[in-house]
Amino acid sequence: MVDLTTIPRYGEPLASLIVLDEAETLDAGAFQEGKREQLKGLTTELVFPGQTVVDQDAALCCISALWLLHHFLDESHHVSQAIDTPSGSFWHGIMHRREGDYSNAKYWFRRVGSHQVYESLASVPGEQFGQGRLTGSLPLAEGQWDPFRFVDMCEDVVVRGKGDRELCQILARLEWELLFKNCHDRAIGAA
Repeated sequence: MVDLTTIPRYGEPLASLIVLDEAETLDAGAFQEGKREQLKGLTTELVFPGQTVVDQDAALCCISALWLLHHFLDESHHVSQAIDTPSGSFWHGIMHRREGDYSNAKYWFRRVGSHQVYESLASVPGEQFGQGRLTGSLPLAEGQWDPFRFVDMCEDVVVRGKGDRELCQILARLEWELLFKNCHDRAIGAA
């Protein structure tokens, strides 16, 4: 079961870059130009100050995630497409889902295979969102998180104006938070 109160608060420079409301964006969003220069200068050493990075790919996933968070899809894509890991494919899939290339997003989610974050997403307790809001609404297949159903849910909301936008936004934010934490922890050997 996911305990949403355990999502960490990161030190600088992450604290000034992580604006979680932005993680709820289901489409391409609008560039946050005020963050571009800060993001352009990011290196794994700056993202993990004073820490030893033991998984460079996971650290690069964090950088891809930060570009994506601020709606710089091309820059996020450039980083994630060079990471040949399940997490790199996960970020790549999210980026394509947000740009509206839903079939390509599914291609990248197929490349993810199984991921620890899927287990966490599938175990989200609905009561954490008030009155069981998510009960029965999660994109699950046989009790497991189904990223393809989530792509379809997002496409329905963004393209067709159908479905539960608020639910998709909550899940997109949670997906970003859990995947970022997973990559962050893997990068420094804490996972």
